[in-house]
Amino acid sequence: MAEDIATKLQNYRTAPFDARFPNQNQTRNCFYNYLDYHRCQKSLDAKGVDTAPCDWYKRVYKSLCPMSWKWDDQRAEGTFPGKI
Repeated sequence: MAEDIATKLQNYRTAPFDARFPNQNQTRNCFYNYLDYHRCQKSLDAKGVDTAPCDWYKRVYKSLCPMSWKWDDQRAEGTFPGKI
């Protein structure tokens, strides 16, 4: 399974179609992939497992989200609106 994930990450170009977000506006897609990445990191860190599978979510949200959105700063300040 790790080889499959590594291969997918290596061949990654842009965010694939996600049936949860069929419309043109990808704001929610960006937001949920950001949440999924940090939830994945949190849960796998708690289990003491390698967090490499979480990199998929990070690549998706990095390709969809504008760089001007500073959610990491909001998380550090404790003002981020999502539940991670």
